[in-house]
Amino acid sequence: MSRGRQWTEVVPGFFSISVADVNCYLVQTADGLTLFDAGLPRSRGVLRDLLGHLGAKETDIDAVVLTHGHFDHVGVACRLHEEGVSVFVHPRDAQLARHPYSYRPASPRVPYVLTHPRGIPTITRMALAGALNVRGVEAQPRVRHEHPIDAPGTPIALWTPGHTEGHCAYLFEESGVLIAGDALVTLDPYTGETGPQIVARAATADTTEAMESLDTLARTSARVVLTCHGEPVLDGVGPAVAAARRRGPH
Repeated sequence: MSRGRQWTEVVPGFFSISVADVNCYLVQTADGLTLFDAGLPRSRGVLRDLLGHLGAKETDIDAVVLTHGHFDHVGVACRLHEEGVSVFVHPRDAQLARHPYSYRPASPRVPYVLTHPRGIPTITRMALAGALNVRGVEAQPRVRHEHPIDAPGTPIALWTPGHTEGHCAYLFEESGVLIAGDALVTLDPYTGETGPQIVARAATADTTEAMESLDTLARTSARVVLTCHGEPVLDGVGPAVAAARRRGPH
């Protein structure tokens, strides 16, 4: 498959769908299928390819669980919702999921991108993959901090505000896998820099809160961290959080 459009099984049962440097994750358990985040509009073709590989179709997805409501995470959620798939989000991001462009970051986006030209190729790829044409979704605000989600595998929701007010990560305790969303990434789309870090001020509401939320991630002791931008972390959440703290807000 091409560099900008692919899926891969990161660890057994956890499939990464990667389009234009945006990752979402289809998780297959004995109970069924859950999609964590909904990528960009062009993610739908890759999702269908993956579902076909698994002998499933879109209506077999039991739930879409959003880490937060930004446009590059809401992606195809509306279309799946129209097919009867339940969509869940933290109450503080329900409004953002309905209007995924209606947020104010800590620093204005356009000036930030212009002063960080290494991020322009990623932003361009995202735009070409439909980032400017995302429809919002009416997600159910049923995600609660430190409570299991009513979805296959019953992952534990962890409220990790900062990137957005209602951002949540999700922990699969038995398998030691943490879906971190944008609370921790290994590629910053706005700077083009790689390595564990929080997302730039150009897309983060409160960088101080985002740094504090790293503590919540560290307490999970997860062995695998699946980020929504960049490569997965396979050597444990601890070293990744330590690296993100050293990198700091930017």
